[in-house]
Amino acid sequence: MAGIRRLQLAEALQLGPGWRHACHALLYAPDPGLLFGRIPLRYAVLMQMRFDGRLGFPGGFVDLRDHSLEDGLNRELDEELGEAAAAFRVERADYRSSHAGSRPRVVVHFYTKCLTLEQLTAVERGAPRARDHGVEVLGLVRVPLYTLRDGVGGLPAFLENAFIGNAREQLLEALQNLGLLEPGSFARLKISAPP
Repeated sequence: MAGIRRLQLAEALQLGPGWRHACHALLYAPDPGLLFGRIPLRYAVLMQMRFDGRLGFPGGFVDLRDHSLEDGLNRELDEELGEAAAAFRVERADYRSSHAGSRPRVVVHFYTKCLTLEQLTAVERGAPRARDHGVEVLGLVRVPLYTLRDGVGGLPAFLENAFIGNAREQLLEALQNLGLLEPGSFARLKISAPP
């Protein structure tokens, strides 16, 4: 995305006091289910519909009361996803990347966390009771990791939605790097694999 540059975590943490830090997490779980009894789901990957009508990942701004980026992220997950988020903790080992833009001066830290399917479905069930549900978060959605026979339905159609910032690129990079898609999926989707 234009105007956004990738940073190493140490470099991002050295940015001056004029910078704000936000943390977001892609939550996923292995899913042995089949769509229509024949299309493997492989994994359940969560995103959320934000207050502005765009798709993004749970999380938000980290403030000075937080002891670490991860403490701030886990606080945000609790606010946006509810009490089921207490069943897991996003740690530094779950960190994936940092990106910064010049306007506004915000650096976004991205994490991925593998849950059990039971933990993930508990998050989905409990999210409507979370503090920020209906205000900052309008609902959770699962990313379809398959492509239907028409070549459009599923992930190709999902990727046509509006995403906040570089959330689309973060999603694609995580799907590629974590091996959540079948081999060759990026070529079939006619999109370039992320760097």
